[in-house]
Amino acid sequence: MGTVLSFDQYGKAENRVVRIYRDNPRHEIWDLNVSTALRGDFAAAHVEGDQRDVLPTDTQKNTAFVYAKKHGVTSPEDYAIAVGQRLIEASPKASGAQVRVEQYAWDRIDVDGAGHDHAFLRRGGAVRTTVVTLSGRNAEQLVRVVSGLRDLVLLKSTGSEFKGFLRDEYTTLQETDDRILATSLVARWRYAGTEVDWNSTYGAISASLLETFATTYSRALQETLYLMGAHVLKAHEEVAEIRFSAPNKHHFPVDLARFGLENSGEVFTATDRPYGLIEAAVTRDDAPEPGDAWLAVPSFL
Repeated sequence: MGTVLSFDQYGKAENRVVRIYRDNPRHEIWDLNVSTALRGDFAAAHVEGDQRDVLPTDTQKNTAFVYAKKHGVTSPEDYAIAVGQRLIEASPKASGAQVRVEQYAWDRIDVDGAGHDHAFLRRGGAVRTTVVTLSGRNAEQLVRVVSGLRDLVLLKSTGSEFKGFLRDEYTTLQETDDRILATSLVARWRYAGTEVDWNSTYGAISASLLETFATTYSRALQETLYLMGAHVLKAHEEVAEIRFSAPNKHHFPVDLARFGLENSGEVFTATDRPYGLIEAAVTRDDAPEPGDAWLAVPSFL
């Protein structure tokens, strides 16, 4: 039986890069988790142990730090594109690169009703993400950007039902026309190009996801995700598709009858596992092909 190396990439994962702008007394902070990977003709390293074409992962780490200073950080997307292009330039056998960035947000500490110039409080909630995939070299290089968020924990205490589902001899779930709907959302959207105002578009899409979740009556988490995606695509022509991974964070009513009490949808137990996992993609019918934009993106292979 013969074997062949069918795919490989290598890089440095989870570099914690913190860039502080001190140009004036009011500082700015970008707190990033950066993972880089190179793809290309590196078969000799795997098959023969020959490292002559391998740019060390330590060099990739250093590039992430150097470019936080040399190129600067104005958005995760712009920074990731610059880092990826540099890595390809430095590695002659590379045919592509992928740079993943997570941004952890900080708020200014409030002092006497105003945000302090250089003291910050780590914000809870969603983590902003981007995955930039570069394919090819020089003038023929393609840049594909998938941005999004994770750990967006959402809950609505009413306005959700789940009934009319298929049953068989193993079905015990009871139908309900009033339930808690909760999830820890992962959403990633693929841009059709790179001429995008990354920061304002991220803010607008995030706001749209929240508004749709809050204001839409849900007959199932599946329906809610589809409507969230459809609203984003309708409002943002620069987005080709959006994908969701949404665990259903179940809340079950507690039986209080044994204590002589009625539970009218007021007391629940929250369970973390097992959980339903709903995943979906909503795509424009004229969207450009994704190419390798989703390749090796966690949860979206």
